[in-house]
Amino acid sequence: MSLRILIVRLSSMGDVIHAMPAVTDMARAVPGARIDWVVEEGFAELPALHPAVRRVVPFALRRWRREGGALREFAAFRRALREERYDVVLDVQGLLKSALVARLARGPVVGYDSASAREGLAALFYGTHYAVPRQRHAILRVRELAGAALGYPPPATLDYGLPRPDVALPWLPGDGYAVLLTATSRADKEWPERDWLELGERLAAQGLACVLPWGSPAEQIRAQRLANGIRNAVVTPRMTLTEAAALLAGARVTIGVDTGLVHLAAAMAVPTVAIFCASDPDRTGVLASSYAVNLGTRGAAPDVDTVWRTVAAGMRR
Repeated sequence: MSLRILIVRLSSMGDVIHAMPAVTDMARAVPGARIDWVVEEGFAELPALHPAVRRVVPFALRRWRREGGALREFAAFRRALREERYDVVLDVQGLLKSALVARLARGPVVGYDSASAREGLAALFYGTHYAVPRQRHAILRVRELAGAALGYPPPATLDYGLPRPDVALPWLPGDGYAVLLTATSRADKEWPERDWLELGERLAAQGLACVLPWGSPAEQIRAQRLANGIRNAVVTPRMTLTEAAALLAGARVTIGVDTGLVHLAAAMAVPTVAIFCASDPDRTGVLASSYAVNLGTRGAAPDVDTVWRTVAAGMRR
């Protein structure tokens, strides 16, 4: 009988993407495994991109906190979660909320030990727990935990396992393009606009159109302002995450600040350059077997020349 596995990784976008190589590992190490995934509803498209994920169970805690009156919806979520009995319920997030969700499922719960979990009290809710050093990159931590839980050593090659989504993007430039991910969750993580303009002009000189996605009205205004200063630049329409994955998969190169979409670019095996201005990339930077480079660190953003040299090297591969 096929092994039934439930992954609990609720958020955020980058963290969800960080768990995908472990899914690839599981599917290869445990042939026929039936893998389900609990995730925040806003990111439900992401696990569905992975061919090995059979079912996605959306969790709406963020919306329930905003809107209230969630008892009926929570009851429906609990019923959906308990439709099947699992052989392993794997909480790879290591928070109290994810541990509590894992305990709602039917099956033995596995997670990090108290020294390894992001919130040590989460380990109290696991039947079995494993030590995984917190100093390691987030992707490697998830892979190691999954391997320990299911009894296989993670392979040397890191593979997200994501095919290019088959969706049409008729507004895309006809020739080659680069994606500029200029928007992030905090102002101190942003790269200066003058640097984006200079980088965009260098890309345009190479015959590449710069494509600028956005997620909020303020980000759309900023993207349009930047596009106005770069030859042949294009501001995207509002996109689903599946459409964003298709956009990134077709890019010649992606350059982005510390944001979930830059991790999605690396997951799509596109040459990716991540710019860090106010955070440390050691544990949560881009990581892939393809070309994926982190530049900068907390309080020390890279300059345009450094970014350009790295981008040019990626395009030559």
